[in-house]
Amino acid sequence: MSRLYGAQHRNIQDAFGTRGMADRVEELVCRTEFDDEAKGFIEHMEMFFLSSIDHQGRPTVSFKGGDVGFVKVIDSTTLVFPSYDGNGMFFSMGNISANPQVGLLFISFETPSRLRVQGTASISNDPELLANFKEADFVVTVKLSEFWQNCPRYIPKFEKVRDSRYVPREHCETPLAGWKQLDIVQDILPEADLKKVEQLGTINIEEWIGKIKSADPTA
Repeated sequence: MSRLYGAQHRNIQDAFGTRGMADRVEELVCRTEFDDEAKGFIEHMEMFFLSSIDHQGRPTVSFKGGDVGFVKVIDSTTLVFPSYDGNGMFFSMGNISANPQVGLLFISFETPSRLRVQGTASISNDPELLANFKEADFVVTVKLSEFWQNCPRYIPKFEKVRDSRYVPREHCETPLAGWKQLDIVQDILPEADLKKVEQLGTINIEEWIGKIKSADPTA
């Protein structure tokens, strides 16, 4: 019995004559425990895409980024990662709190290569867990269902230009998110952010859009 395919997949596979191919792919690459190679790949990534399910049953996708090692494989069936400060929506975290089913897509654009993870997630703000990740709001634990590595076909090859200045790091103060200086959001910012804006000053929406379009690293 397949771990990956249901009747809906089989119908399309049969229509294209690829059922045997699909079964061989699952047989060769689908795994239920992380090995050293998968652990090394995941822990070397500075980003991944997180899919979760909202309250209406709709799939959502979020970008998650950090320094190398921000995702940690702590045993053969478990990985953890921090949820850093965002825009206050807590969309992925809210989704996970109600529906633990998640998908994670790790892509190396330099290699190129990619690895997909399916699992069940939980979130925690336990101080002992948060202590492992500077300025994290939550720590997300994912229990592995399956993972598999896809071929690199269609992945463009890119070279990294710079790190994100906004990733929390032990050796420096994390800059305030650029959009929090917008004059149109000052009435809803938390007090701690307002104090930082008092030192930096506000900007208008045109200035903010200009920074984005010019690839200003402070955007």
